[in-house]
Amino acid sequence: MSIPVARPAFDLLDAHLEALNNGTDLPLPEGLADPAADEAGELVQWALDRLRSIPRAPRDVFARQVGSLLTEFRSRICPWNAALLRLLDDVYTFAATGPRRHEDWAHDVLAVLHRSVRDPRGWIRLDRDRTNTARDTVPAYPFDPPAPSQFPDLLYPLEAETAAAALAIMAEEWQAEFAPVRSRPDRDAVLADARTVLDRYGPDARYWTNATAAASDPAADFLAAGLAGTRSNLFLTSEYLNGLDLFEDLGLIAVTDNEVGVFWSIGAY
Repeated sequence: MSIPVARPAFDLLDAHLEALNNGTDLPLPEGLADPAADEAGELVQWALDRLRSIPRAPRDVFARQVGSLLTEFRSRICPWNAALLRLLDDVYTFAATGPRRHEDWAHDVLAVLHRSVRDPRGWIRLDRDRTNTARDTVPAYPFDPPAPSQFPDLLYPLEAETAAAALAIMAEEWQAEFAPVRSRPDRDAVLADARTVLDRYGPDARYWTNATAAASDPAADFLAAGLAGTRSNLFLTSEYLNGLDLFEDLGLIAVTDNEVGVFWSIGAY
């Protein structure tokens, strides 16, 4: 069962832990002084108690322990968060969901890529570039997304099970992957997490990818090809910013009547 999301408390604590993890020393927000006496409040209180027990010095150790606490806090909010973190938290990915507000859902995908909308359910997003100064130059960094009118030429439909495999291989690294998902002992668990993530969107969801293999086959075998064997239409910026060159990507988009989910694996050096 998912804990009902008390957005102000969860958002305040999430932002506070993230700031501490990034080395910013901030006082506890006033809104967290008295958590609600319910299941959500109990989770907030648990995290606050854990935070108070972590020694503040040395600072690098403190930051690492806060990072572990942040991951566990996010995982406990709901099974979807936990599955997404297990699947994609250790690789360079973008994962976010936004509301569906347009008949042409490309507009809703662009809103997600530009970080102008929130997750309708208050669940997590994976977005290491949210505060990247590169966004001062390229607002949607690491993306340079096409106009909505170009989406039909760059995206191809996928069957649901194929979409799960495409999401699963995003757990791989682009360059030096020593254990592709297809050969991992936990292969079935990785696929199960991918299915859990996509189950959010329901049985009627439609899936799209920028992978060119899907242009001729909506059931392309992504698992066999692996991330390094997958070619795609690039949605990333070509700008060289903050010492990072972006060179490969794999995207998956889930579309329902109410939501759009956007998952992207990014190759960089």
